[in-house]
Amino acid sequence: MAEGWESRLERWRQAGLIDPAGAEAIRAWERTQPSPQRLRVPVLVAVALGGVLVAAGLLLFVSTHWQALAPGQRFALLLASVVGLHGGAAAVEERFPPLAVSLHGVGTVTLGAGLFLAGQLFHLEAHWPLGLLLWAIGAGLGWALLRQWPQLALLALLGPAWLVGEWQRAVDAATEGLQRGSGDPTAALAPAAGLLLLSLCYLAAPAGAGAAPAPRRVLLWLGGLGLLPTGLLWQLFSHGGPATAPLPLPLAAVGWAVALGAPLLLALRLRGRRAWPLAVAIGWLLPGVALAWSSHQDAGVFTYLWWAVGGLLLVAWGVMEGRAERVNLGAALIAVDVLAFYVSQVMDSLGRSASLIGLGVLFLGGGWGLELLRRRLVARAIGRGTP
Repeated sequence: MAEGWESRLERWRQAGLIDPAGAEAIRAWERTQPSPQRLRVPVLVAVALGGVLVAAGLLLFVSTHWQALAPGQRFALLLASVVGLHGGAAAVEERFPPLAVSLHGVGTVTLGAGLFLAGQLFHLEAHWPLGLLLWAIGAGLGWALLRQWPQLALLALLGPAWLVGEWQRAVDAATEGLQRGSGDPTAALAPAAGLLLLSLCYLAAPAGAGAAPAPRRVLLWLGGLGLLPTGLLWQLFSHGGPATAPLPLPLAAVGWAVALGAPLLLALRLRGRRAWPLAVAIGWLLPGVALAWSSHQDAGVFTYLWWAVGGLLLVAWGVMEGRAERVNLGAALIAVDVLAFYVSQVMDSLGRSASLIGLGVLFLGGGWGLELLRRRLVARAIGRGTP
């Protein structure tokens, strides 16, 4: 850390941003300050892995001895697990904060297991999305009280999971006894669109350049990790998802309103007037919706052009707001799109040797050119600062 600020200070002095006297005064002040005690990476990895192992061990212990316990003992075990984990976290909060964060996170995960096991214990009528809602409420209360990232991450995941669960139950109830067909893609396409837009909303939580606050970094990571699987889910369902019976018009309207409106409202909450790129993303999704409703779902080259436009929009969004991760994800999307186009549309029309040579040239030349362009765009994004 000392070498880091020393090198930056020297670079600023050589650039004329500060004079030599000011640089020496900064050095003198830094020497009088106590060095911050930071945990090394192996310690953090050990704490995180320990939390995961404790959670897995608790779940395994409960499942192994579940049948041998009386109903009162089962409920007491669930309650003791949740209270004990949070109590242990509170006990080590001042001495070892990372361990407290890990124990609080495991306690919130155990809360979900306890909710579903308690429902089984008392033979409650199964409406399983309600368990997800109660779990999300618990995670939300934990985030409000503790302001720690595991609770926020669980809340960001459990809220959409509850909505998808309620949608699936509503679709099953509306189509019960009806003949299944392929004329209405709403049942699968609406939640896929909502999850893709939600990933973009999480990815856009940092609204400007530079380091984002910790809660927005959590959402940024969730959005970045979820963008690829939700994109694949959308691609799959927009080109012929599972067959469903036609849905009632009010139910379909509610599904699309929640799928498109909820991420947009969340973006308005996170970004204010700068949430308009999410409206552009909704417009980008509309051709996929039209394709799913059409009888000719093999769009050919149009699909690859459509995904390339999506990658370019993501890159432009990153450059405009100075966010390098959006530039990198957009460039990766374009690269995957070009590779998929070559493999599916070009490779079959060439001979075996020519196709392999072309694939090699594509990797070498295209990858080199795309990497140069990506670096320039990332440098431009970082140089723009907060607009």
